Amino acid sequence: MSDDHTRVQEFFGSRAADWDRRFPDDGPAYAAAVAELGLREGDRVLDAGCGTGRALPPLRTAVGPTGLVVGADLTPAMLQAAVRAGRDRDGHLLLTDVSVLPLRSRVLDAVFAAGLVAHLPDPAGNLRELARVVRPGGVLALFHPIGRAALAARHKRQLTPDDLRSEHNLRPLLSGSGWAMTAYVDEDDRFLALATRAG
Repeated sequence: MSDDHTRVQEFFGSRAADWDRRFPDDGPAYAAAVAELGLREGDRVLDAGCGTGRALPPLRTAVGPTGLVVGADLTPAMLQAAVRAGRDRDGHLLLTDVSVLPLRSRVLDAVFAAGLVAHLPDPAGNLRELARVVRPGGVLALFHPIGRAALAARHKRQLTPDDLRSEHNLRPLLSGSGWAMTAYVDEDDRFLALATRAG
């Protein structure tokens, strides 16, 4: 396991049991972001870096009983918290690294990724892997329940020009990874970048 993976597991593993209590009001923001994906009954969707599975219930609602919802995370404690919360009833949980997904190519209609991009050790390569498992025309949502400036303030740091989630950095990163950005919102109460899988 790489040092990056170990750091991610240590960071989230130590916070998993308390994660949902720390951010109790994020549910509506997750539901609104999922709605932006435009999922339909029967669609197949991955929650990449699903954490405690907060997106799984709205994803299940969006795709209905005939759809497929998969939640993938690198941190066992986060998936255990998802199970304790009963969210495993809304999707299949996988302990896996999103850089090497155990999924066939072009099998999904969409990927939802909350707070993931900042934790990717190889953003371009990892976004290419997400593109690999999505059909052409499928959708990617990169989401955070608060915007970049509010998140930086929460962590007592300044926004810098090299912030991966800034539009001028994210657009070419997505483009070079098999995605075409279609929407970008960075407000105090949410961050959302939508992209379509190139053909």
